[in-house]
Amino acid sequence: MKQHYMVIDVSLCQDCNNCFLACKDEHVDNKWLPYTDEQPRHGHRWMNILQTERGHYPRIDVSYLPMPCQHCQDAPCVKAHPDRITRREDGVVLIDAIKAKGIKELVDSCPYGAIYWNEEANIAQKCTMCAHLLDGDEEIKMPRCVHSCPTDAIAFYTMEPEEMERKILKEALEVYRPGLGAKPNVFYKNLYRFEKAFVAGGILKDNECAEGVEVALKGNNVNCSQITDYFGDFKFDALLPGEYTIAIAGKEVKRVQVEASVNVGSIVI
Repeated sequence: MKQHYMVIDVSLCQDCNNCFLACKDEHVDNKWLPYTDEQPRHGHRWMNILQTERGHYPRIDVSYLPMPCQHCQDAPCVKAHPDRITRREDGVVLIDAIKAKGIKELVDSCPYGAIYWNEEANIAQKCTMCAHLLDGDEEIKMPRCVHSCPTDAIAFYTMEPEEMERKILKEALEVYRPGLGAKPNVFYKNLYRFEKAFVAGGILKDNECAEGVEVALKGNNVNCSQITDYFGDFKFDALLPGEYTIAIAGKEVKRVQVEASVNVGSIVI
């Protein structure tokens, strides 16, 4: 059977929060029973935007990770509360708006922190992937967050699992925190921008920015090179922790221990 999937490109998210606001617009003051009760105006972030800063001034970047409920195939919340949380055949995970009343421990069953407690309604709530829209008669069948993203950072697909597997391989899609073993139906592109590190720096020659210099990086199963840009800068990304060496014209010029992203500063040649 076809499943619903979301694919989020970390490199395209600008933290505009249109997805977050669209979710509020759809669910605040609206009861979409039996899918969910209305969302509180404050406190809930069914589409949460995580943020990370990498590097050191002046070579630094900021990346954003939109994180709704991951609608996991092997969902920990469903395992913990099978009578109150279910996963539909189309992949959407829903909290029963009636059976879940008063069961606050449902909030702690999600390792992604995607379940919130509605004190007024006395119920746990989360992203429903806008199931009421997917099941309804609307012409556009997609979550509001997807429809409202101005950079197309969030995409929505309905396809057979085998077709999705091919897409995962072709586009190098990843899941967030795969070690949990939850098998999410939410996938990410360019996840390295959030999870991995970079080594960046600049090359100076005769006290000027050295454009067009080949810089090589080796270490931790990495062996690659690139050409410095107009400002003499280079940046090697998607690195795992470990020791790396920087070489120019085959000569080692610097060793770097990477735990987080590193700006090595200016290297004079």
